[in-house]
Order: sequence, then structure tokens, then C-alpha cells
Amino acid sequence: MTTASPQQQLKKLANPQKAISVARFFKTGKGEYGEGDIFLGITVPQIRIVAKQCKDLSLKEIEKLLQSKIHEERLVALIILVNQFKKEDEDKQKKIFDLYLSSTKYINNWDLVDASAEYIVGAYLINRSKAILKKLALSISIILASFFELFVTSYYSILLLR
Repeated sequence: MTTASPQQQLKKLANPQKAISVARFFKTGKGEYGEGDIFLGITVPQIRIVAKQCKDLSLKEIEKLLQSKIHEERLVALIILVNQFKKEDEDKQKKIFDLYLSSTKYINNWDLVDASAEYIVGAYLINRSKAILKKLALSISIILASFFELFVTSYYSILLLR
């Protein structure tokens, strides 16, 4: 594992030119669903490398990343959470699930939901009550609620076909 923080690593990878076009794509203008998000212009494969190098971050450190205004910091946090969730026992999975639910206001874009919802929420709820899904759908924006429900539903459908 590298000694540089995820924030430092991402800052080194920043591409200001690409950040401008990505910010437009992700609707960060006034009144748009990603309003206020800051982009560094980093590709997802680069973000996944940073996540792998920072795989052992504590939940407290991940929570700080999730609360960042920088989109790529939130994405790296979610990828780390997904990877940790897959390898942890039930108690740690519950803590990851709870952190995810308490952070939904920061998971404000379709790519963040796409990268994490089915792998944390869907996986955690697979053999549990799905009642929380309605509460989640009411707590997040209409656009993200639709994406969230689509991915979780897709995940369940795939599992049922197995």
C-alpha cells in the first residue's frame, strides 16, 4: 500500500481540461442534480487503481472521503467500500451498510449509485427485509431513486435466475 492519501493520489492524476467536460456531462450547473460537485477529470480505471492502493482505509477515513465535494473522492470511497464489503464478516458488512445509508446525500450522481448500490445495499438486503428501499427512494432525488431501484432490482433478478 502506498503512503500517499487517496486525496493526494487523485490530485496528482487530475486533468483540468477533462474536468471541464466531465462536469458538464454530470450536470453540475445551478439547479442541476450534481450542482456544486467538483471534478478532477480522472478516469474510472485510474480511480480503481487508487482504490486498490488504499483498500485498507478505516471507515472513518472513508466517511471523510464520502463527504467531499470532489466527485472522484466520493467514487474512490465507494469503490473501497464495495471491495471491503465483499471480503468482510457480517458485522463489518453491517457497519459498511449503515455508513452507506447515512451517506446517501453524498451519493448524488448516477455513476456513484451504479458503482455501489447493488454491491452494498443489494448484497446486504438479499436475505433481509427490503422495506428500507422505500425509505431510501423517498430520501434521495427522483433521478437517483430511479437508478437505485433499477440496479437493486436488477441485482435481485440476476440472483433469482441463478
